[in-house]
Amino acid sequence: MSALDIPERPALPPIPRLAAAILPVVLVTAVGTLSTGSNIEEWYTTIRKPAFNPPNWVFPLAWTILYTLIAISLWRLLGARPVPGPARKAWWLALAAFAAQLALNAAWTPVFFAAHQLGLALIVALAMLIMILWTIRLSWRFDRPAAWLLVPYAAWVAFACLLNGTIWQMN
Repeated sequence: MSALDIPERPALPPIPRLAAAILPVVLVTAVGTLSTGSNIEEWYTTIRKPAFNPPNWVFPLAWTILYTLIAISLWRLLGARPVPGPARKAWWLALAAFAAQLALNAAWTPVFFAAHQLGLALIVALAMLIMILWTIRLSWRFDRPAAWLLVPYAAWVAFACLLNGTIWQMN
């Protein structure tokens, strides 16, 4: 470990850091909730889906767990602020990647459920998966548990890519 990797005091005290970690996740959740709305009953139930499509009740349960892990990961990463220099720039890049994957997460639901653009939704999902994997790689240097917390999210999004692609092909 070099002097560049020695963390300095977190940028925010624990409670504001918790708010900074939870707020973006809550906003992504809100966008998803608003975008699905009646589209589950009026559209999603009417399209063809593969046999491996989980029952509808699995999705909110899985996302509740995943969003909790995402928020904890971000809270940990925000607390791993390194000293000024190259490591600080890499830390900011990890936060930027985190923000980008959250933005793609927020974009996927309106594209898939509200706009019914299955092909475009697959592109967004694949970009999200790439950004999640990159976030894991970048976060690893600063907080390994924060990186590990994103692994189930990456696995679920990989499955979602397969599901999205299959639904697109079937419809």
